[in-house]
Amino acid sequence: MDEATLAQYQPVIGLEVHAQLLTHSKMYSADENEYGVAPNTNLSVITLGHPGTLPKVNRTAVEFAMKMGLATNCQIRRDNLFARKNYFYPDLPKGYQITQDKTPICYDGHVDIRVADGVKKIGVTRIHMEEDAGKSMHLAGETETLVDLNRAGVPLIEIVSEPDIRTGEEAYAYLTEIKKLVEYLGICDGNMEEGSLRCDANISVMKKGATQFGMKVEVKNMNSFRNVQRAIAYEIERQITIIEAGGEVDSETRGFDAASGTTNGQRSKETLNDYRYFPEPDLPPLVISDEWLHRVAAELPALPQQLYSRFVGELGLSDYDASVLIDQKEVALFFDDLSRLTPNAKAAANWVMGPVKSYLNERALTMADFPLDAAQLAGIIELIDAGKINYSVASKQLFPHFLEHPTANATGAAESLGLLQQADNGELAALVEQVLAGNPAKVAEYRAGKKSLTGMFMGELMKLTSGKADPKLANQLLRAALEG
Repeated sequence: MDEATLAQYQPVIGLEVHAQLLTHSKMYSADENEYGVAPNTNLSVITLGHPGTLPKVNRTAVEFAMKMGLATNCQIRRDNLFARKNYFYPDLPKGYQITQDKTPICYDGHVDIRVADGVKKIGVTRIHMEEDAGKSMHLAGETETLVDLNRAGVPLIEIVSEPDIRTGEEAYAYLTEIKKLVEYLGICDGNMEEGSLRCDANISVMKKGATQFGMKVEVKNMNSFRNVQRAIAYEIERQITIIEAGGEVDSETRGFDAASGTTNGQRSKETLNDYRYFPEPDLPPLVISDEWLHRVAAELPALPQQLYSRFVGELGLSDYDASVLIDQKEVALFFDDLSRLTPNAKAAANWVMGPVKSYLNERALTMADFPLDAAQLAGIIELIDAGKINYSVASKQLFPHFLEHPTANATGAAESLGLLQQADNGELAALVEQVLAGNPAKVAEYRAGKKSLTGMFMGELMKLTSGKADPKLANQLLRAALEG
């Protein structure tokens, strides 16, 4: 589709994110909440909805929902009711889902995302608690459908945004922020491939300047942020093409085919599903006291945007450095600890984003597997800043030694390896003269105006000192000798 036609329309996008909560037990029963076990083993008569069984609300799940609400600047509802959402599906053993209908625990919040021209506020309409359904499995070549009910009853929160998103890029940024929040809070692992974080996108288009939204289409079955972005891009063009041809967009649910990058119709939404919501008769109202709310709020960890503000505002890092560092919780917390042990925040950032992340990436490890603590890395930075060792030697020799001997002391290791820099003026001056004497033609070229040869001379000097010469002092002595 040509850019001129696309420019005439305004996409309107809202996202619904389901996050499975990392509780030990399910939402309304004591059944284990564990991924990857044998099918249909984490079950009891409560999950299966046998007659005479009674649900009980998981207190930890409630606190997790409260934490997410506080992290997204929501109001927290003090008097909560649960409701039954009735529908039939093979992997819904009770024939209904216990959820929240008109009384979501969190409401009227927002999430800030970073866009090209600054920060944009995306409204959060509501966050409500509910239970997950089971999982239907369709094996290749089989006509039967198998059902695994282990996931039935697993605690969920559904985070519903306002239709404030206008591009696939903004949707990606919003989802990235939501994922970071649930991971920093420790309430969800954010793994879309395993289904612990799932996203549906509501997409419509309207002519720019119009006041009424277009017909909304809901796209499901997206297992990565990139696929959400792809599905939105495809759906925007599909809807505009229909409108430009004089047709009308059908209100429907569509699935996303990652292989082709297209969406396909699943079921019509012209008439709303009648879920026959009614108050859950087996659960009393859930009252959140001031004391409970204040305690949960006090337990909140440092969140991504708070760390970003500290890294940029207090430590003077660039937007890029701070954004990279907060992308992963464990990396951000390690750097935060490191930055409190050294005054050189930029050097600390360079070490974490450079040698540390390279070590982890090369071995497919996480920050939790990193063998050194922040104090040991701070010791290496201190040696460099004191002029006792240069960065090249530190990163190529001392750092690898540390990784093999994680209990070593920075100064002691540098001494034992013979890495401490030579800072004796007389000794270095003699080596400078040796380098110049061995390269008379190059000296003549330098003095004739070819100043780029400085690097060559420095390289030769570093070879003679096995890289242990203080670069700053060596450079000064070398220039003085060349200009003399």
